[in-house]
Amino acid sequence: MGFESPLALISLVLLPVAVAAYALVRRRRLRYAVRYTNLDVLRQVAPRVGPRRERLVVLLAATALGLLCLAVARPELTRSAPIENATVVLVIDTSRSMLSRDVPPTRLAAAKRAAQRFLESAPDRLRVGLVTFAGDVSVAAFPTHDRALVRDSVAAISRWSAGGGTAIGDALVRAVEVAGDAFGEEGLPAPSGESAETSPVTILFLSDGRQNRGLIPAGQGAATAQRAGIPVYTVALGTDNPGGGGGQGFALGGFNRVPDRATLRAIARTTGGEYFAARSPEALSSAYGDLGSRLGREQRRTEVTHLVVAAAGIALAAAAALGRLWAPGLP
Repeated sequence: MGFESPLALISLVLLPVAVAAYALVRRRRLRYAVRYTNLDVLRQVAPRVGPRRERLVVLLAATALGLLCLAVARPELTRSAPIENATVVLVIDTSRSMLSRDVPPTRLAAAKRAAQRFLESAPDRLRVGLVTFAGDVSVAAFPTHDRALVRDSVAAISRWSAGGGTAIGDALVRAVEVAGDAFGEEGLPAPSGESAETSPVTILFLSDGRQNRGLIPAGQGAATAQRAGIPVYTVALGTDNPGGGGGQGFALGGFNRVPDRATLRAIARTTGGEYFAARSPEALSSAYGDLGSRLGREQRRTEVTHLVVAAAGIALAAAAALGRLWAPGLP
């Protein structure tokens, strides 16, 4: 919790002063003149408040006073909120090595499920685009709030989409272009500088191989994203024994590949993103679900003075009600 006017917290000195004043008055033996001459009857009918009940009433009243002092300082809470026009571009490798079965049922099927998990956990205000690549790069969906469209685009990826080669650098540059196009003539917004997670634009890049096609080296693609201020979160999908899952189809034709973890780690480090190693469907789904709930959000301060004042009112009303109930007064 923070305060917009922290100097106003000086008013909290009223709390110990009020408690001390109450204690002083409590100790004094005041004499009052009463109408009742029969003191024995008076003792029987006059309400006697026990010390515990009295302390509770005093505690409630002191709590109300303390809360009102806090309210003067205008308290604020920090909460996670979606960034306006935040955009994430999903980039999925569809090369033939994605048909390997070391990540069951296949790397490609696991990647599709993880992408759907990301869409489920991402905030509704987040715009999501989809880029697929093998030797060539394709834009399957431009950044949009239409989740159904992106889900259909992910579902449309099939084993027949798998092509030869892996153009990592070209895919990175195309993802940066797609993200920029989403903001039109205004261009990419300036990064906040707070953290990669609070960047208005991010790229989530999944690959299972190393670059062997394309015109742009992976390092150059990473540099392009860095200059644009776009962090790239990379996921290396696959085990170090891609043929261990039984293999099938193209995998038997020599297309099993071990992920180029060093390159993907370097891309994340260069752009200020984060690297993930996914060797199982569970690890991949967990990573995408976690990123879906984190990316495109920022920490915002929200003033909660009205809530503190309401709490003070409740405490004060409770103190008054209990005091009236336990010591209703004499007729």
